[in-house]
Amino acid sequence: MTRHVEPPIGRLIRRHRLRRAMTQTALADALAAASGNRSVSRDQVSRWESGGRVPGPYWRGWLGAVLDLPRQELDRAAAEARAARLLTIAGVPTGRSY
Repeated sequence: MTRHVEPPIGRLIRRHRLRRAMTQTALADALAAASGNRSVSRDQVSRWESGGRVPGPYWRGWLGAVLDLPRQELDRAAAEARAARLLTIAGVPTGRSY
């Protein structure tokens, strides 16, 4: 049985979104309003939280602004998520439980 593992960046985004009592749609709307970029959607937020995608530098900047998170914290969590993904793709057990 495979257990779903939430990546560090996804956990961080979800935790701070929920602290603000925001839905994924509300976060996407807030990101679009703050950035002026309507390309972000609830589906994108969901992919970030589930680990399907890691937000790039552009969206990490706006996530930091909207969720009041330090950019360095988001960058560090994104780097951890990418490293874990590479290890998983390579078949290396990480021994981490996110």
